[in-house]
Amino acid sequence: MKFHLIQPGMIGRQHEIKQGMAGQKKVLYQRYLEEIRGYVKLADELGYASYGHNEHHLQLEGFEVTNHPGMFSLFVGMHAQRMRVSTLGYVLTTHNPVRAAEEIATLDHMLGGRLNVGFTRGYQSRWVGSYASVRGANATTPQDAKARGEVDTMNREIFEECVGIVKKAWLNSIFSHKGKYWQFPPETGLTGHPAYEKYGAGMGEDGMVHEIGIAPRCYQDPHPPLYGAFAHSMRTIDMWAREGGKPIVMANQMEFCEALWTRYMNTAAAAGRDVQREDAAAWGGVLMLGSDKKKLEHKKAEHDWYWHEFFLPFGQGYANCLIGDADEVSRQIEDAHKRLGFSEMWLQFGQGHLDPEENEEELYEFMEKVAPRFSTKAPDGTWV
Repeated sequence: MKFHLIQPGMIGRQHEIKQGMAGQKKVLYQRYLEEIRGYVKLADELGYASYGHNEHHLQLEGFEVTNHPGMFSLFVGMHAQRMRVSTLGYVLTTHNPVRAAEEIATLDHMLGGRLNVGFTRGYQSRWVGSYASVRGANATTPQDAKARGEVDTMNREIFEECVGIVKKAWLNSIFSHKGKYWQFPPETGLTGHPAYEKYGAGMGEDGMVHEIGIAPRCYQDPHPPLYGAFAHSMRTIDMWAREGGKPIVMANQMEFCEALWTRYMNTAAAAGRDVQREDAAAWGGVLMLGSDKKKLEHKKAEHDWYWHEFFLPFGQGYANCLIGDADEVSRQIEDAHKRLGFSEMWLQFGQGHLDPEENEEELYEFMEKVAPRFSTKAPDGTWV
């Protein structure tokens, strides 16, 4: 089994967030970067499979300050020798999909193929609505409940079209696309050039550009591994089953998870994809590991404050909590694995709201006492 880490992207401790406008404080951001360097180097040494992060913008309050998936992935990759980088992920409703495809392909080269890519729909209205790549698009959870159904439908349509465009750009040397929201090349027409005709492709006899292609192509063949970050709905599961992405599920309702795994397998089979159950989806949760009960209570209280203060008001449910000492956490993993059968786990840890000493102790203890019960160490140091 492979074990991945996910950071929340929090810039400071609870008392610093409460002072207000933490996201704009230079000293906190510099410390944030320095702490992440330390976590990445430690995770690399301990054998974690990848270090994951998300995409959010306009984070004045300092809860999720990861505002460029490409740059942040490169930053993480620069400080790891072996470990992969997981961007979880590009919020495609706020990107030109062809530009995103090209940026990811470039990043894949810069990281030497150590890249995993997730795509998400975006649930925070303030920044998704401000950055929307299609006029009128917004997040999956707008504040206006009356508009939620219509907005969610539009968001999903844009997202699914964008996933298809990104894959088309990755899998074809040149391509064209005409959908509900995007057209490449645009109807207005793009003027060609003699060099396009001599040394490239996609130009027609009329001297106009009829097809486009990204450069470079992805380093990994045919492209980086795809993940559906934190999927919850069956419609999203169906899409990833068709498109070949692996959903990351951080839920403890095993009946729901079993239904999700089964749905993925059935939809993938109907789409002509042969998928083993262990590869259908990945499982995980918020890691709260420790044998000192008082320290564990403090850790849980800090996580609770973070989730209740920020995530829950968006309508995001509290993720599965992997809490207890090494034996207790191992039992939770074992029970879930017996019912679901998965080969990858994603662990969110207390980056930002807990001190580095607390996090480092937890990350070390997990790999020393929990990982060996489910994995063996590969020659490159990764637990698999």
